[in-house]
Amino acid sequence: MGKLFGTDGIRGVVNAGLDADLAYKVGLATAQVLAKNKRTGERPLVTIGKDTRISGDLLKGALISGLCTAGADVMDLGTLPTPGVAWVTVDSGADAGIVISASHNPFEHNGIKIFNGQGFKLSDDLEEKIEDIVLFGHNNVPMKTGSEIGKVSYVAPKASDDYIDHLESSVDSTLGGLRILVDCANGAASATAARLFDRFSKLRVDVINADPDGVNINTKCGSTHIDALAAMVKAGGYDMGIAFDGDADRCLAVDEEGELIDGDQIMAACGLALKQQGKLSGDTIVATVMSNLGLHVWAKENGVKVECTDVGDRHVLERMVEKGFAIGGEQSGHMIFLEHATTGDGQLTALQMLALLKESGMKASRLFGACPRYPQVLINVPVADNDAKKAILASDKLWDAVRAEEEQLADRGRVLVRASGTEALMRVMVEAESQTVAQSCAERLVSLVKSL
Repeated sequence: MGKLFGTDGIRGVVNAGLDADLAYKVGLATAQVLAKNKRTGERPLVTIGKDTRISGDLLKGALISGLCTAGADVMDLGTLPTPGVAWVTVDSGADAGIVISASHNPFEHNGIKIFNGQGFKLSDDLEEKIEDIVLFGHNNVPMKTGSEIGKVSYVAPKASDDYIDHLESSVDSTLGGLRILVDCANGAASATAARLFDRFSKLRVDVINADPDGVNINTKCGSTHIDALAAMVKAGGYDMGIAFDGDADRCLAVDEEGELIDGDQIMAACGLALKQQGKLSGDTIVATVMSNLGLHVWAKENGVKVECTDVGDRHVLERMVEKGFAIGGEQSGHMIFLEHATTGDGQLTALQMLALLKESGMKASRLFGACPRYPQVLINVPVADNDAKKAILASDKLWDAVRAEEEQLADRGRVLVRASGTEALMRVMVEAESQTVAQSCAERLVSLVKSL
């Protein structure tokens, strides 16, 4: 991790690590880096969108101030899901796009994520250049005067309409006969989901948690708190429930019985459909080391290969682009359909699932439950800071213990201990044939991590 950028941009608690001053400097630095790739006299164009957090306007104003001060023009997209910002950036021919969001984190957190002009997350090299200017060179960025100062255009309604048009075009189905319940997490999907699903006149849809007030994003709702949705789907006789996170770049679901459909199961069903259509390049799906052992078992049985990357959708995407793979994702619900998007897109994923459900004629429990899910225990262990993470990961005692546990599990389970890329946490994950075995193993390792 760099000093500012983590695995998913810059994150922090607003005014306790991430503030307007930092956002202003990031705007300055971004404009400066982009300007170096422009011809003399051309100004960079940057799109900017946000989720529904109370701090979003504060950070957006500061970012725009920095961008315009350094001579970049800005397209203000208003509240729009992260993948929407990426798509509009490409569609509009902008040089970069900025998203103000902390995804699934609590409302007091926020973040700054930057896409390049092709809709992909910035390379490490460009992030380092921006970071160097922010930390050491922002005072040397020329402040434009007169007509060279950047301008802001406000294009929120049209931008979101165009994005919804794009999503609608990704499926060739009326979705007729399906009845679904959609949880918007009081986040960015609140601005688009109802309008998107209304495009399918024969689809019966109810929407919940779409009344953001700045502080209720992700609060006991959305993809990180799915129990309430599950109960409502089962009690209400819905065919499926859909849950987004705060910036709607991920999607999880529940079947008609209220059982979780995770990212691995979504990937398996959609990947198999692509294979049957001759569209699954290399008969391969891209997952991460956090994907459940059940996905690997399912893949062998269905003639599908699984390539695993480090945790983070950027790593999944890099592998997909490098080798030309069509689909990849994370167990947490980040799904990338490279034919339609350059980043994880929760609403796009939901449409792909619904179109597949409609075409199959199956119940969601059968369609997505074909990929088994081994009992898994994931325990987050709070740590002081990044230095503490590094010290724990460098401990021979930890890895000796991990190897011992893996020997006990043999090929009937697995262990993963890693540092969170976005929070002050160590993550201990264990999969095994039984919940009891997984829980006991995880608790032993957690106790060790806490002692280091």
